[in-house]
Amino acid sequence: MEEFIMKRDLKKIISQMTLEEKAGMCSGLDFWHLKHVDRLGIPEVMVSDGPHGLRKQDDKSDHLGMNDSIKAVCFPPAALSACSFDRKLMERMGKTIGKEAQANDVSVVLGPAVNIKRSPLCGRNFEYYSEDPYLAGEIAAAFVNGVQSQHVGTSIKHFAANNQEYHRMSNSSEADERTLREIYFPAFETAVKKAQPYTFMCSYNQINGTFASENKWLLTDVLRGDWGFKGYVMSDWGAVNDRVKGLKAGLELEMPSSNGANDALIVQAVKNGSLKEEILDQAVERILRIIFEYADNRTPQEFTMEKDHEEARHIAEESMVLLKNDGQILPLKNAEKVAFIGGFAKKPRFQGGGSSHINCFKITNALDSVPSDAQVIYAEGFPADKDLYDDTLAAEALKAAGKADKVVIFAGLPDSFESEGYDRSHMRLPDCQNRLIAEILKVQPNAVIVLHNGSPVEMPWLNDVKGLLEAYLGGQAGGAAVANILYGKVNPSGKLAETMPLKLSDNPSYLNFGSGEKVEYREGVFVGYRYYDTKEMDVAYPFGYGLSYTTFAYSNLNISNGNPTEKDTISVSVDVTNTGDMTGKEVVQLYVKDCTNSAIRPEKELKGFEKVALDPGETKTVTMELDKRSFAWYNTDLHDWFAASGEYKILIGASSRDIRLESKIQLNSSQEIPLHVHMNTTLGELFRNPKTAETAKKLTASYLSILNGGEEPVSDAASEAISEEMTLAMTDSMPLRALMSFGEFSREELLDIVEKLNKLI
Repeated sequence: MEEFIMKRDLKKIISQMTLEEKAGMCSGLDFWHLKHVDRLGIPEVMVSDGPHGLRKQDDKSDHLGMNDSIKAVCFPPAALSACSFDRKLMERMGKTIGKEAQANDVSVVLGPAVNIKRSPLCGRNFEYYSEDPYLAGEIAAAFVNGVQSQHVGTSIKHFAANNQEYHRMSNSSEADERTLREIYFPAFETAVKKAQPYTFMCSYNQINGTFASENKWLLTDVLRGDWGFKGYVMSDWGAVNDRVKGLKAGLELEMPSSNGANDALIVQAVKNGSLKEEILDQAVERILRIIFEYADNRTPQEFTMEKDHEEARHIAEESMVLLKNDGQILPLKNAEKVAFIGGFAKKPRFQGGGSSHINCFKITNALDSVPSDAQVIYAEGFPADKDLYDDTLAAEALKAAGKADKVVIFAGLPDSFESEGYDRSHMRLPDCQNRLIAEILKVQPNAVIVLHNGSPVEMPWLNDVKGLLEAYLGGQAGGAAVANILYGKVNPSGKLAETMPLKLSDNPSYLNFGSGEKVEYREGVFVGYRYYDTKEMDVAYPFGYGLSYTTFAYSNLNISNGNPTEKDTISVSVDVTNTGDMTGKEVVQLYVKDCTNSAIRPEKELKGFEKVALDPGETKTVTMELDKRSFAWYNTDLHDWFAASGEYKILIGASSRDIRLESKIQLNSSQEIPLHVHMNTTLGELFRNPKTAETAKKLTASYLSILNGGEEPVSDAASEAISEEMTLAMTDSMPLRALMSFGEFSREELLDIVEKLNKLI
């Protein structure tokens, strides 16, 4: 955006605007358009939903934005595309959507959605990338860079801690700052620092009692002050609570229009002196900068939906995750008699419901996409859109399965099970599907399940099937992608961007999700695999897991600097070899384990990944970089990221549970957590600080003497009662004030000691 600033004098334009015009620029013209001022050359621009394709209303759009949108291409939603673990692929997807937006005169695409998958129940999980903030941030930044390369803006959303649909417009997400900074903020932060989205969309909810739309700490202190965001903040549709308070906090644009009501409040606040006009001017300048960035680089272009359809297929193929392949039941052979069972084979569920729902120009299914000489028969078995067991349909399916060599069952969640606006109440598939799957397995053990779902499901039949392909929601070309993977035309390479738990109650948010006006994030930083792996809990499939039709070996782990400081960037390289007989791609994952005991932390955290393509027998070296943030946790005393001195393990794996190589580094950090000594400071804290350790030893001398019976000989009974281990433990946790009782210090003496200790720090 820097070039543009040279071309136009925004401040001059603003100086020529009336107060009413300036206030008006801070809200929409209607549901999708921003206001224009013709006499000053400020054009009317349009925004559109679009995390995975354009949902653009035509010129006849209603004021609620409920009418059909134009025909467009539905790319794989985030739940699937994140499983690609492929930055370049996501940037390419963004670039394609950016070109479509330019062709359709859309200035800002409302996406990506990067909220963390706190619970499998969130009705909008299909729109979100991952349970892991590092992965979500990297994928989001790539997508944003792709879209904005076409001079079309993005609006990264929903900022912040919007992790459920229940009462989403009013509930308060209650989370401590460390949890927010480590889990729920980083995806947004990475996108700002690596891609600088043109706009941010604040969420509906409150954060610790303050609406996101009027949260100055969130929208100004963190977003602009800490991260350096330069664009404008818009509200989610209808998220504004107090417009003037929101403007002061950093909410520039209200969407959609409030029919002039909130504009009038802004005018009134400026006139009565409760709102400085400079704040309004700044908001207008930020909005105009983005409007003109698009308008001054307007490049209408042609695009071919057929070509973009094929791009959508390719993304789906790169992202679908092969979870089980016992006895190499896959890939299928053209000569095999295969029964396709389930309504999803013919009518796939490929996107979620709600604001991102695309009006597709074309949809491909798996049944019509198999090789021309494949021996496939079809039986519906169960419908794709409801939970209904039909005896006739079931009988036809069982007959087809019994006659076939193999059966592929297309299972999944109907639209009604998950959507924007409400959350799931359970993790189960429709009962009719589980029942028929169990019956089919009795007549045909050679069974493969293909799942169509936006979020994990419980799988009671998991141990009895031989193959399992997680197709998620595959976009409009997802059916073709499924067929190509099943028949080996494409080698699957996706990895799970979330953990698949065995059951809902295993999820760390289980007791604190959904109900109530306050949602307590009691699990803290232990979200997803951070929880499951730390607890060593059995899961259906771990984070980062995914199979291939070939195999890979890891070797030669090398770390450029084994003794870095917190200011250094280190390189980690590893060799990956395709040890099978088919070309494939592997996602190399780098996790860091903190061994310093400076804070309670997860067992491991993802800090790097790279996807590499390899021919049979080929070896490539994969290199990833680590910096201070790779080792740090957020310390609320420092108000900064803290990387403690000490040992860290560098783990290289094929999933969070499949660590192939590991090494150690010794970090030498100059950072210290500030110690403020007071009467409740423990002796242990003083011992562990090198500046106070010597004084602490002197302080405890008399206390230890008393505890050990002074100068009198210690009886056998006393020595049994007071062990050395007990003495050490009690000393460690002894607050200074207790030395009045146990160490024969007066209060005045202790206060003097506290003062001297604080001078040492």
